[in-house]
This record gives sequence, structure tokens and C-alpha cells, in this order.
Amino acid sequence: MSPATAGSQLARRGADPLAAALYTRVESPVGALLLAGDERALWAVWMDGQRWSHEIRCDWRTAAEPFAETTRQLGEYFAGERRVFDLPLRMRGSEFRRTVWAALRRIPFAQTCSYGEIAHTIGRPGAARAVGLANGRNPFAIIVPCHRVIGSTGSLVGYAGGLERKRWLLAHERGSIVSTARTG
Repeated sequence: MSPATAGSQLARRGADPLAAALYTRVESPVGALLLAGDERALWAVWMDGQRWSHEIRCDWRTAAEPFAETTRQLGEYFAGERRVFDLPLRMRGSEFRRTVWAALRRIPFAQTCSYGEIAHTIGRPGAARAVGLANGRNPFAIIVPCHRVIGSTGSLVGYAGGLERKRWLLAHERGSIVSTARTG
């Protein structure tokens, strides 16, 4: 697609959804995270090297303050003190993707389900592959827990952040459950 064609398609859809974003970087046990958004909502959490992530653009401005709550909640998650995120998210995507992402948010901490189970949950039992595609395009790594979705055989399949990170996140959550049970 030529830049002119891409630009005209963008113009038909309206303003560039990532224009003038604020951003910050946060270090984590799974590597650096790029947070993007504005003063009102988080637009994305991307891992370095994540498939489908965005690079920092020249029209973005660095700002830590709008992401203070996100940074705090991520810190609590990695410390094993948080199981659910409570953040304002600006979900951009088709209705189907947003439906899948909402279903991902309902997967309990330290539990997994298959793409087929998600498809069934959203009333589209034949759409496991489409669920997988929407899952892979989730712009909110960790916050919207796409790492909790596995293959129908129980195997770890696909993760935009890489399977090593997926393994780490699932082990971290299982370890947090055991740790809480011992101390709680």
C-alpha cells in the first residue's frame, strides 16, 4: 500500500488514533514496557520486541506522571500483590476484538483457558482462530491477560511477547498463589 493510499484511508477513518500520545518506559522482570496514552486513559502497554507493538513516534511526548498509577499497579503485580488491574483503558479495535479483550479480562488470575473456550464464551464457538488473531493484537500486555490463553491441548501456543515471557508470567502467577497461601 502506498503512503498516499494509507494516508487517505486514515483520513476516511478520522484522526490518527496514536497522534500526540504521551509515553513512558517502565522496567519489569519481563523486560522494558512501553506505556502509551494520555492524561485520561492508557492506550497501550507493549513489551520490547513484541509483535504488533509500535515504535515511539516523533509526535509523542515523554511523560511519567500520567502513567504513575499504571506503573504502581504493574509493580504490585510483579511483586505478587495484585491480581486484577483497575485502570482506565482506551480500547481501540473492531467490535469483535474489543469483545475478545473483554473476555480476556475475565480470565481469573493464575488460570488459563483455550482460544476455543474464549470463542464459546463470546457466543462465537467456531471462531477460535479469529479469537487467536484478536488475542495476538491485544495492545495491553499483562493488563489484559492474553498470556492466560493456551491451545486446546493445554500447550503454550503463540504470544506476541514471546513464549518465554508467557511461561514466565504464568509461572509468576502460579507462584503468587502459592506464596499468598503460605503467608495469608
